[in-house]
Amino acid sequence: MKIDQPPLSVAMPVHNALPFLDASIGSILNQSFSDFEFVILNDASTDGSGAVLRKWEKRDSRIRVIESADKLGLAGSSNLIVSTSRARIIARMDADDISHPDRLRRQLDIMERDSDVVVVGTLCDGIDAAGQRTRPADRWRIVRRSRYIPFPHGSAMFRRKAFDAVGGYRKEFELGEDQDFFFRMTGVGRVVTLPDVLYHFRYHTDNTTILTGARGVRMMHNNGNGNDLDLSCLYVLGAMRLWSGHRPAISPHIVATKISRLNWQSFITFASASVGTVSPEALRHMLRFIIRARNNLARLRVKDGRPYEWRLK
Repeated sequence: MKIDQPPLSVAMPVHNALPFLDASIGSILNQSFSDFEFVILNDASTDGSGAVLRKWEKRDSRIRVIESADKLGLAGSSNLIVSTSRARIIARMDADDISHPDRLRRQLDIMERDSDVVVVGTLCDGIDAAGQRTRPADRWRIVRRSRYIPFPHGSAMFRRKAFDAVGGYRKEFELGEDQDFFFRMTGVGRVVTLPDVLYHFRYHTDNTTILTGARGVRMMHNNGNGNDLDLSCLYVLGAMRLWSGHRPAISPHIVATKISRLNWQSFITFASASVGTVSPEALRHMLRFIIRARNNLARLRVKDGRPYEWRLK
């Protein structure tokens, strides 16, 4: 019997996603656009996530749960879940975040209208473990030139044909598989960002970004590459902890790297980490002021509803 192809597949890898899993799944099932399959991979979870997923699968026929007995990791789980999706367009979702009810509809409209767009992400704000807004939206991410994608990985929607063309995620980039993937996608089409907050990125101490960032720092030290340590890795690690409601706790790492040259990035990273060590709340207030100020300036160039192409550095 032939199975009809859905217009959209939502793909969500899960590894130990409690206690945020229900909120994440609910935000997808309550979308204004509802004609999709929801493929969820249980990537060898040990915290009871598998049982929660099976309950959801029984409640909603759009959900299809697949299981991996062995932990595949970031790249491996992403490749497997896309390979089992049936639609020509794939929407990513991360198991601890929340999607705005109009997210899928707004992104799909762009994909159907602009055939040269291969990826569309959305602007986000930050929420903490309790779901409270902690970090403002930042349109400056869209207007600046940077090698870092201006949208969170979980907010991305992309064409399966383009995914196959670039070979999906590469396992050798386990600490930055999303950056590498989207950079290669620019070689086959346009990668754009919607400047509207259609995604809520959750900061918490068990976030994969914290765990992989910390692992990256340890690997660099163990390999004797302290002088070449990418400060952006430490910045992300500290930011994740800060917006989760904790101290950045990266000053010892900065000192241990024995940085051979000072520049604006190393100075700002060290100064922010120092302030955050003394008073994380003061640092959060200061950063919120800066983010809101540059977001308002970016509003002069970035308008609601219009997708903007990633400005690569």
